[in-house]
Amino acid sequence: MRRKEIKEKLLQETYSLHYRLTNLLPNPDTILRKIGRGIEIYRELKNDAHVWSCIQSRKTGTLSLPWRIEQNGCDEGVFRLVNNIFEKLDVYQIESDILEAPLFGFQPIEIIWSIEHNYIVPKELKARPQEWFAFDNSGNLLFKERFGDEYTKVPQYKVINVQHEASAINPYGHALLAKCYWPVTFKNGGLRFWVNFTEKYGMPILIGQYQRGATNEEIQQLAQDLDSLYEDAILVAPMDVKLELHEANRSSSVDLYLELIRFANNEISKAILSQTLTTELEGGSYAASQTHFQIRKEIILADSRLVQNAFNQLIRYIVELNFETQSFPKFRLETESSSQLQ
Repeated sequence: MRRKEIKEKLLQETYSLHYRLTNLLPNPDTILRKIGRGIEIYRELKNDAHVWSCIQSRKTGTLSLPWRIEQNGCDEGVFRLVNNIFEKLDVYQIESDILEAPLFGFQPIEIIWSIEHNYIVPKELKARPQEWFAFDNSGNLLFKERFGDEYTKVPQYKVINVQHEASAINPYGHALLAKCYWPVTFKNGGLRFWVNFTEKYGMPILIGQYQRGATNEEIQQLAQDLDSLYEDAILVAPMDVKLELHEANRSSSVDLYLELIRFANNEISKAILSQTLTTELEGGSYAASQTHFQIRKEIILADSRLVQNAFNQLIRYIVELNFETQSFPKFRLETESSSQLQ
């Protein structure tokens, strides 16, 4: 297709490639199938404080790396155009969007094209929700229409689809947040029981005693008076009735809840940060810290390759749409100079 035709195609807001698919490939994620929900359920997991902290820790390792555009043997005009485009883009926000791919398995990034000085340039890159997309049996990315069962084949040069450990049988990739679903669920259950336990046994019980022969109105008035002083755990009984209150073993119960929450947080840390040692140590040690930095280095390197591949695909699109050349500049993250990797 000639560049002029591509230009007209890219600037269209709608496409006439709607068709009803019979070979749609459902997401093989076992968690989504068991709970009968869509991938949007993983987005809700970010409300958990520990999940959010682990995500930020993982992302910042890559976001803190300086970036540059290398000429890589291409013409000066090609390099200058690409470099000027990247100077105008919000590169760090796009990097953060790209790094959503390991969390959800894949992350489509839509390219909003425009014409500037007779060049086709990306004006903006926007991350789109994963639930808007699907794959067919051939692994082609499809855009799901808002209503009905119609899908649109994603046009060439329109979307950068970042995938995490995808394969021919699973183009949806492997979502790290899927490994966090049950730990977060059980942790929330433990927190709920802990709150109930605290409300029930964490405060003293008020006992109101009355003389035998007191009227119902007097008993009710005593209960209301106590209720005005204390919201829960009110007991009204005759003075000559012996009452014994058996308190729960609070320390052992609290330790049980803490152990459950700590275990769940450790599992979340392992899933997102790939830590297998330091996440389970309270005090830490030199050996553990060295292991931690080595694992962090490997995660940063893996994520940086994901970011570089996505941006280099964008560069290929820019060059192919504007020049007759096979030489492309390269987007690089300066991992060797990063303090995290030293």
